[in-house]
Amino acid sequence: MSDTIVVSALNVYPIKSCAGIALDVAQLGPRGIVHDRSFMLVDREGMLITQREEPRMALIRPAISTHGDLTVQATGMQALTISSNQHGPRYPVTVWKYTGDGIDQGDEIAEWFSRFLSINCRLVLFPNDGVRRSNPKYASREQDQVAFADGYPCLLISEASLIDLNTRLEQPLPMNRFRPNIVVSGTEPYAEDTWRMIRIGEVTFDIVKPCDRCVVTTTDQITTQRGKEPLKTLAKYRQATDNGVMFGQNLTYARPGPIRLGDRVEIITQDAMANFALKGARV
Repeated sequence: MSDTIVVSALNVYPIKSCAGIALDVAQLGPRGIVHDRSFMLVDREGMLITQREEPRMALIRPAISTHGDLTVQATGMQALTISSNQHGPRYPVTVWKYTGDGIDQGDEIAEWFSRFLSINCRLVLFPNDGVRRSNPKYASREQDQVAFADGYPCLLISEASLIDLNTRLEQPLPMNRFRPNIVVSGTEPYAEDTWRMIRIGEVTFDIVKPCDRCVVTTTDQITTQRGKEPLKTLAKYRQATDNGVMFGQNLTYARPGPIRLGDRVEIITQDAMANFALKGARV
């Protein structure tokens, strides 16, 4: 292991389940990296739509302007600018066990996404005044919250963990299959499983829960073709006793601030034992 662990990649995903944006500097706000999962596609009942059902969402590529507007592009479609309208109609939308207000972004924007995906859908924005708390079973503080992310403000994975996984696969996979916010280098494989508190730049993070992986990881983010890996292989050595397949760690933090590429990762506290139990295998 290197004497120095550093941030090697930062990513933000403005629209839940669409492509990410690589960053040099990530500003942490009250709900994770600013803009992360602030938008979400929903069906007529306000239920979330993700790559689990619509793998072509991976082909929708967002970009953020210096003014904070969002531009989305996709093959065969004209670029579309989205101005984060906080004054549109509000209605209940659902992300797993959470139901709260989403702000509709209008018919023109809904038509763009509906046409590209060939489904009837709407784009909604998380309200500035909205509060969606992280799972209190794992969150460190009552104020820990997210926008439309699955459950936690940040996801961290080490390069070494992916390298180890790829040695077990016939075809290596890129990190984008796992959609992390923070990637670090200079660790042993799965070292992040033993971390309890770390500091990156000005932000102190709690490592609160391993990330159980879903079918999105089996979706090629360029071709949208779907296979059995990496879940088939991960199940052989990363199957947790609660039946989830674990890869990466979810983070919370007390105070917002910036983190940057190349920032050193300081391990404040750790435990030699992983923070979850594996079935029939060691980390």
